[in-house]
Amino acid sequence: MSSLLEVNSLTKKYGNLTALNNLNFELESGHIIGLLGPNGSGKTTLIKIICGLLQPTSGSVMVEGNPVGVESKKVISYLPDTTYLGNAASVQETIDFFMDFYEDFDQDRAYDMLGKLGIDPSAHLRTLSKGTREKVQLILVMSRRADLYILDEPIAGVDPAARDYILNTIITNYDEKASILISTHLISDVENILDEVIFLKQGEIVRFCGVDEIRSNEGKSVDGLFREVFKC
Repeated sequence: MSSLLEVNSLTKKYGNLTALNNLNFELESGHIIGLLGPNGSGKTTLIKIICGLLQPTSGSVMVEGNPVGVESKKVISYLPDTTYLGNAASVQETIDFFMDFYEDFDQDRAYDMLGKLGIDPSAHLRTLSKGTREKVQLILVMSRRADLYILDEPIAGVDPAARDYILNTIITNYDEKASILISTHLISDVENILDEVIFLKQGEIVRFCGVDEIRSNEGKSVDGLFREVFKC
């Protein structure tokens, strides 16, 4: 049985700059993994390659045994770190668009999350605050019944009071067989939901281990170890 995600000898260069250097790792189903590192470590580049938005210089990525392409995109639900929704449509019209575009989109799940977050489906996106628009994007992503959710800074734009609810929304709206890869700088906010972490530094993996292993072997929190590994 193949892994959910296999990254083999993955390298990405931009001219003389090496963004990713010979990465090798596998992700299994049923885990929440933190992709952690300082700015410029290669996190977003890695995510975009997995999602098929960038081509690697060398190496390969396999998703459920398939190369990145049409089949992999069917099972990956991706939340970018930028707002991509237009202003003209309403929330309901955006949900209708996702319903047409993705076979695995669960409309009932989307409306349930909108209700719990107090977002009016008839509201036009242009009338929503930046934080609320980001919540809508997260709802759209988590309403797919995907096998791999990739979330790039999912809580960066929301207020601290809403973060716990957003994280609860994430962990209660995906199937047990699926995995979630979360890239974030807000480590202390997410570490309680993580099973594993990948520390990325200057395009190379310096740690890939379980959260329980860090606590038992290192005697530190994930945030504490991160500060130690990446101290200036």
